[in-house]
Amino acid sequence: GDFMIFGVLTKDTSRAGELIPVLKEVANSFPGIFGISKQAGVFERGLGKGRTVDIDISGSSIEEIAGVGAQLFGTLAQTIPGSQIRPEPSIELLFPEVKIIPDHERLNAVGLDARSLGIIADVLMDGRKISEFKVDGKKKINLIIKADQKDIQTPEDVYHSLVATPTGDLVTFDSLSTLQRDSSLSVIRHLGGKRTITLQVTPPNDLTVQETIEIIQAKVLPTVKNKNLDIQLTGTADKLVQTISSMELNLILAIVITYLLMAALFGNFFYPLIIMITLPLAAAGGFIGLSLTNTFLSSQPLDILTMLGFVILIGIVVNNAILIVHQSLNLVRNHAMEYKEAVIEATHSRLRPIFMSTLTSLFGMLPLILAPGPGSEFYRGLGSVITGGLALSTLFTLFVIPALLLFAIRMETIKPVKEEK
Repeated sequence: GDFMIFGVLTKDTSRAGELIPVLKEVANSFPGIFGISKQAGVFERGLGKGRTVDIDISGSSIEEIAGVGAQLFGTLAQTIPGSQIRPEPSIELLFPEVKIIPDHERLNAVGLDARSLGIIADVLMDGRKISEFKVDGKKKINLIIKADQKDIQTPEDVYHSLVATPTGDLVTFDSLSTLQRDSSLSVIRHLGGKRTITLQVTPPNDLTVQETIEIIQAKVLPTVKNKNLDIQLTGTADKLVQTISSMELNLILAIVITYLLMAALFGNFFYPLIIMITLPLAAAGGFIGLSLTNTFLSSQPLDILTMLGFVILIGIVVNNAILIVHQSLNLVRNHAMEYKEAVIEATHSRLRPIFMSTLTSLFGMLPLILAPGPGSEFYRGLGSVITGGLALSTLFTLFVIPALLLFAIRMETIKPVKEEK
């Protein structure tokens, strides 16, 4: 009743985003209409819920809420150029509203309360569900009690209807309440029992949701001076904060588990620390890979799946360092080889397996980055992080790990090998 939707399909799916400016101009050409033009995400649910930051403005006075909503609408348009802002339901009080205000003293006198009066109003208008009728093998049927639509056609018909009291008397509706006419929104929305208007902000493609949240919190919300209203970020923004907190915990947990597994493998708590040096290198490579994707291919935000790539890197990049450290210890412990010679020989002998496993992984990930088509934005960030992190960590592992291992491996005692007769 308060919005319209139209959409188009493109023959070339890789160029669908080019239609957004065209449709945006068309949608905003209608007088009195806020037009939003966007490309739906792969797993997007709901209208415009993919990359939006919801600003909920709640309070008791709808006039104050609408005023602050209009103020934020203008501030957002200036602070975040290129963003699209959709008020839900509206920031204009253009729709007629009828309020029925209960008279609590009169209600108490006839044995009723405000909730009972509300139920009676429901019965007189749209009806009230009182029970269900169900037959085995068939769908349930709601039993609704309601007044005849011919008798109730205007608010005045409700206001002048008769009401049966618990004492059995009949009184008029207008003797228990007061009727007020006002202007309001097309839809009455509540959050925490308060009237609410929501501004859905869709940032431009070169701005991530996290960056948008930071801009709104630092530059937009402080401009609101009204202390009677409750303004908070919800929707995708709220879920993003929760997911990032959960992702941080998962990242720490993955590092701890990897470290303990390596400590059990080597029977030592120091060698795994050397291997874990590859993790910062992998993280740097992941950000470099993501930056190159943004520069040469397409805009790729640091979304949840992209952050998941850093968790995956933890279990991948340590493999090359494990090969070098394990082979070096094997040569010292079982073959009585000198420390420096053992490290050099281990690095040399493991060079081919390291490059074979790394190159197969890199070439396997490249299609995720380079292949266009529907849903490519879903996995491109994941592939960019893993490819960049694996490439950079492998390159530095061949130099950093042997150098650090030369200091730590001296803890080992070289035992002479007994010759067999």
